[in-house]
Amino acid sequence: MARIKLGMVGGGNDAFIGGVHRIASRIDDHFELVAGALSSTPEKSRASGEALGLPRVYDDFKSMAIREARLKEGIEAVSIVTPNHVHYKAAREFLKRGIHVICDKPLTSTLADAKKLVKAAESSDALFVLTHNYTGYPMVRQAREMVESGDIGKVRVVQVEYPQDWLTVQQDFKQAEWRTDPARSGAGGSTGDIGTHAYNLACFITGLEAEELAADLQTFVQGRQVDDNAHVMLRFSGGARGMLWSSQVAPGNENALRIRVYGETGGLEWAQEDPNYLWHTPFGEPKRLITRGGPGSGAAAERVSRIPPGHPEGYIEGFANIYSEAAAAIRAHQSGQAADAAVTFPTVGDGLKGVAFVDACVRSSNRNAAWVKL
Repeated sequence: MARIKLGMVGGGNDAFIGGVHRIASRIDDHFELVAGALSSTPEKSRASGEALGLPRVYDDFKSMAIREARLKEGIEAVSIVTPNHVHYKAAREFLKRGIHVICDKPLTSTLADAKKLVKAAESSDALFVLTHNYTGYPMVRQAREMVESGDIGKVRVVQVEYPQDWLTVQQDFKQAEWRTDPARSGAGGSTGDIGTHAYNLACFITGLEAEELAADLQTFVQGRQVDDNAHVMLRFSGGARGMLWSSQVAPGNENALRIRVYGETGGLEWAQEDPNYLWHTPFGEPKRLITRGGPGSGAAAERVSRIPPGHPEGYIEGFANIYSEAAAAIRAHQSGQAADAAVTFPTVGDGLKGVAFVDACVRSSNRNAAWVKL
């Protein structure tokens, strides 16, 4: 089957996440990167394009969108891997020309832009995929399948956390610089960068949506303009309650995303740094360890697994699963058919929920952790 012709906006030579997306897009061999506007300056974009051996390199994303849409063999999809404040304008240019969009999270830097991007996606014939990569992990799919199947009963309590330590002191390199600049990252710091991952994971596994939250945000590092620690209480639809902690000033933590879900008849626990394993505890019975590809692991996990049990499969593969799901949906769309029901990926609607979460956290914290509606 022919590869889908892919373009990229952002992700130049000194950008971490661009390399991740490029690797992920090729793992299952569904995409071929053929064009890019890879940096905010024409010189850097050309240098990055030359280093990658791209056939077509552009000075900016608008000229790229215009020309690629006119080319007979132009790109069919584009990856947007820029700082958050560029997402809306870049995605809009490709959506209105019918080019499918695969966008890094969070959706946008402001709630107003997120709402406009939802409208742009809804009025376009193109698909919009958001790369919340943790939803692509096999044992996350397993947990979601178990909740849907009623294996833990009606969900009562959700505890999710994502602590890191890399911003414990002031940092001045590129990744830290834009992530702590509200003009580029948005009003949320840890809430936008990693809190959105934790929130999305909680909603993805449980199938629930938060209706209200109360957030206490902190900025511990002097001079920083966005939060670097957050404690958030959540009230979910259906009566479930949750707590979310995101922090980038927690020494000893690298990417310690963890979730615990408790229902009427049992609980589930999963940790990103040990991704092959999911703990299931039926009430009154011993804990059960479900391993990726092992006994008790179901079809949802198997569908997004590639290698035998015991070999770690995680971060890059999670991204790759989102890309492969996107490829399946794009090909179905191009053939005029509905995608397989098993195809699952975060959408522009999920992105709006993430930005609304950040906005609500900021509003609540500014009101002394008052309860606010999302």
